[in-house]
Order: sequence, then structure tokens, then C-alpha cells
Amino acid sequence: MSKPTISSSFYAYLSRLRWIKRWGLKRNAHDENVMEHSWEVSVIAHTLALIKNRYFNGQVDANAVATAALYHDITEVITGDLPTPIKYHSQAIRLAYKQIEKQAENELVALLPSELQADFMALIHHEQLPEEHAGLIKAADKISAYLKCQAELKAGNREFETAAEHLVQTLGQSEQPEVIFFMTVFVPSCGLTLDGLMQIH
Repeated sequence: MSKPTISSSFYAYLSRLRWIKRWGLKRNAHDENVMEHSWEVSVIAHTLALIKNRYFNGQVDANAVATAALYHDITEVITGDLPTPIKYHSQAIRLAYKQIEKQAENELVALLPSELQADFMALIHHEQLPEEHAGLIKAADKISAYLKCQAELKAGNREFETAAEHLVQTLGQSEQPEVIFFMTVFVPSCGLTLDGLMQIH
């Protein structure tokens, strides 16, 4: 088989997600980058989809949800992580950021060989995601943020108090039963130490 004559810097860009720091407006006890955040959102979204299917009569492709979640913040390799309070500070900023985000999506897809672009467009372009998939990924993103806040608070960092309170309220009022299930079944043990985890099994 002959070697392909094309080249792409798509994955070179993706690999740099590890250098994009999240929560830039806050002092962090534990730094978090976009690459690790994307993995966490992916596994949470995958679990939410499975919970929905097994307990609440859902018919969601959990693997498709997990894959889309891996790419949900891919544009931040170009835009950086704009903190939520800034992103939603005003309607003008929110709309401007949406335009920048869309342009970044287009630029990243354009880096791919033409035969792959349609496949990745369905993952990278947010508006092409099925609404049900997008809802699960958004919920997983909030759960990931909640877990980050709890880890920071446990480390004695009060910078995350307000964010944690907001997320508790938002998640507690969720109309997605799979979210309530996840928060009840999986989240409580996330605050345990390794010794604590080993004692309950």
C-alpha cells in the first residue's frame, strides 16, 4: 500500500489542548486543562446516556454521545477558554464569541483531508449535534464543573464557593432524570480519599 501524499496539522492542534488552562479568572489549587476536562465530560456523558437508556426508556447512542463530548471544547485550542462569567457578561459578547467559535470550528475542519471533513463536521459543529446528545453533553459539562468546584473547596480554596452554589442549584433543578441519578449514585463518593474508597468496597 502506498503512503498518502496529503498531510494535516489537525491532530497537532488537538494535542495542544493540554496547554489550554481552564478557570482562568480564578486561583486554582489544582490546575485543569481542556484535554483532561474533555475526557471527563466524555465519560460522564457516556454514563448519562446509558442511565437514560437503562432506567428512563431512552434510545440514545451512548457511543456517539461520548465521541461528540470528546470534541465539545475543541475550538478552545484556537480561542482559549473564555470564562463563563465573561462569555455571558452581555448579549453582545455572547454573540461575538459564538461567531468566533463558529469560525474556529470551520478552520479546524478545514485542516482535515477532504474525505474526513464531513465526519468531523458532525462532531465539531455544535449546531449539527442531535438535540438529545447536546443536552447530555451540556449536563455532563456542568457535572464536571461541579466536581472541579468540590475538589477546589476541599483543598481549602474559597474562590469556587459561588460557582459551586450556582451549580448545585442548577443540577438540583435539572429536568433530566439521568442527571439526578448520576448526582445521587456516583457523585457522593467522588469526595472520598483513596483510603476511604477502599474501605467501602
